[in-house]
Amino acid sequence: MAVSVSVVLLLLVLAVVFLRSGSLKTSHAVVCVLLGFYLSGTTVAPTIQSGLEATANVVSSIRP
Repeated sequence: MAVSVSVVLLLLVLAVVFLRSGSLKTSHAVVCVLLGFYLSGTTVAPTIQSGLEATANVVSSIRP
């Protein structure tokens, strides 16, 4: 759960930065949010979740 909260916060910060800089229009942001809500209710959601978890595990195991 901590990974998904971190990803949501990161995406929220990026969306705010893009909205303020003018490179993301509000209508585009709304479409992206709606797409996320609809994707979370499909059968693809567990696959996306496991892919994000695997990516987070790989990134967290990298040592500088």
